[in-house]
Amino acid sequence: MKEADKIDLRATNAGCVLPVKVVPGASRDRFAGVLGTSLKVATSAPPEKGKANAAVAKIIAAALNVSPKSVTIHSGPSNPRKEFLVQGLTPQTVRQRLAESK
Repeated sequence: MKEADKIDLRATNAGCVLPVKVVPGASRDRFAGVLGTSLKVATSAPPEKGKANAAVAKIIAAALNVSPKSVTIHSGPSNPRKEFLVQGLTPQTVRQRLAESK
């Protein structure tokens, strides 16, 4: 991903907080780029009962090469703009892995 350096990642004791703009109901699951200082993620999952959030967590986990259980919702579960916690990774590692992903 070309614009990974623009994402506003934050370090915590548990790992890295990743701001995300979620686009549910898309034709396919993918990273759709960077929107402002957030990673934009499109998912085919509907925005109901946490399905889109779970799908986005899996997309992020796969791209960062971590267990799906390592990516959890940190804030904004019902908002299109939310934060995910990536446990066990530093912001530098997350940025590098995002930059290497397609």
